[in-house]
Amino acid sequence: MSAKKYLILENGLVMEGQSLGFAGETVGEVVFATGMTGYVETLTDPSYYGQIVTQTFPLIGNYGVIPADFESDRPHLKGYIVREWCQEPSNYRCEGDLDTFLKENRVVGIAGIDTRALTRVVREHGVMNGKIADSPEVTPALLEELRTYRIQGAVAAVTGEKRSEGLENSRCRVALYDFGAKRHIARKLVKRGCLVETVPAFTKAEEILKSGYDGVMLSNGPGDPAENASIIREMKILMESGIPMFGICLGHQLMALAAGAKTEKLKYGHRGGNQPVTDLSTGRVYITSQNHGYAVANDSLPDGAVLRFINANDGTCEGIEYPKLNAFTVQFHPEACGGPRDTGFLFDRFIAQMLEKKEVK
Repeated sequence: MSAKKYLILENGLVMEGQSLGFAGETVGEVVFATGMTGYVETLTDPSYYGQIVTQTFPLIGNYGVIPADFESDRPHLKGYIVREWCQEPSNYRCEGDLDTFLKENRVVGIAGIDTRALTRVVREHGVMNGKIADSPEVTPALLEELRTYRIQGAVAAVTGEKRSEGLENSRCRVALYDFGAKRHIARKLVKRGCLVETVPAFTKAEEILKSGYDGVMLSNGPGDPAENASIIREMKILMESGIPMFGICLGHQLMALAAGAKTEKLKYGHRGGNQPVTDLSTGRVYITSQNHGYAVANDSLPDGAVLRFINANDGTCEGIEYPKLNAFTVQFHPEACGGPRDTGFLFDRFIAQMLEKKEVK
């Protein structure tokens, strides 16, 4: 029987559960993810840096831990909340169990929580900070700690070293900015015949332009996009150069900020694999995978930026086109592992833009 553990929210709510994973305490921003599958990808997605993730699906761990599905080398989240975890996983690809994986990566978790009730609290009150604690005692000092917690320096904490994937004789050579990139972004490009060179988040635009890349991919990542002032300046230089650019999630937000738009924090964000997105050019609705707490403000788009996609639930910005700059971005994840794969065609569009640019040269 696992030891008792407590989730304490900054509004004073206390929920009792059992210890899961690493034995310790942790503070973070409590968010919820609605995916019915893909918990391995969620655990290893760098975009969850600084957050305590709640899985709304009631049973987690049933197919174990599968390293081939990792989105990064290790978890970056602050804590993990589940209703029930499966202690005896069954899957032909399984290479371990959830509890052991969390222990090995020093991730503090809590099980036995009514995650749907917790989700309702977050939806009604908005995203709150919380603590997974050994004691249920709520003190003024603890509440002050929770209310003042902020996620800072997120991109710097998750960006990696330069690396390369794909064949040297590939038809397109892409620079992938690593703001916390999910591995499947590069994999989708390599599958389509690209050589992908992942570069650190703070790489100068001048270096990219001198290196002769055919296009620039801006990855997902964690934190407040407006915090990244130095990166935004470099994105502006790249956009003005006319090199084909494609941004996903945080990359979408950074490009919008570079163009002069504004971002805003959502009440509780979009996280999961069931977010409906409307293509304003066709009226078609796609089901998408998303993980973000900020959005580009629709009414802040500058001249030359065209709103292409919106969220069918709340009308927030889901995609922007920059026709004069040879660039486009989306808030959702077209690489979508583990699914859905409705919008994978966007990678084909990016490659077509790069090939067209090469022909012009």
